[in-house]
Amino acid sequence: MFRATISAAALTLSLAGAAHAQTAPAQPAPTTTTGAQTGTTATVTTPVGTVQTGVQVNTNATAPVMVGGAPMLPTATIVANASKASNLSTLVKGVQAADLTATLSGPGPFTVFAPTNEAFGRLAPGTLDTLLKPEQKASLTKVLTYHVVAGKLDAAALKSQIEAGGGTATLTTVEGQPIKATLENGALVLTDVGGGKSYVTQYDVQQSNGIVHVVNGVLAPKLG
Repeated sequence: MFRATISAAALTLSLAGAAHAQTAPAQPAPTTTTGAQTGTTATVTTPVGTVQTGVQVNTNATAPVMVGGAPMLPTATIVANASKASNLSTLVKGVQAADLTATLSGPGPFTVFAPTNEAFGRLAPGTLDTLLKPEQKASLTKVLTYHVVAGKLDAAALKSQIEAGGGTATLTTVEGQPIKATLENGALVLTDVGGGKSYVTQYDVQQSNGIVHVVNGVLAPKLG
């Protein structure tokens, strides 16, 4: 039985192990389309499914971007929009448990790499339940704020930083530890401090207080 409490070191291992597990072969997932495409595009196979790559541009300004079957309104906050997306309900639950609702509803701006429910489901058994316990609030806060970067970085800005960095951009998260951003066959890849990878599956979801990129993995900071 998974213990109700867990040390920071053990929790780090659980998160990091799940993140590294994403580099192993997995059953194919449905192709993720990231919006209207311009320029050359390609479908890239990743360890957790396929990702449609290329510069993402919303060519129809009157049509809201859809995430999890719900329209994401650029006049609504990050939390308000995420609360409507069926595939981000675990993230929203975590934000509420960590008391980050007010922060992520504030003026920002913030860039949020938002893990899907499926991404959280790949964590080691018991890890998510433990993180959501009141006594693990500090650890949960570190994990969630590790997915947030101050400022508004759209796909074009991230690509520019990667190119300027010779193929790698180092992003300082609100949590304080860095994540690395690179391009893999045109797909934007995020790598955490333990080497675990997460792929962006939906780019440039505009919010009133920033921007969201949906990702297919949970990034793991060091919790010790």
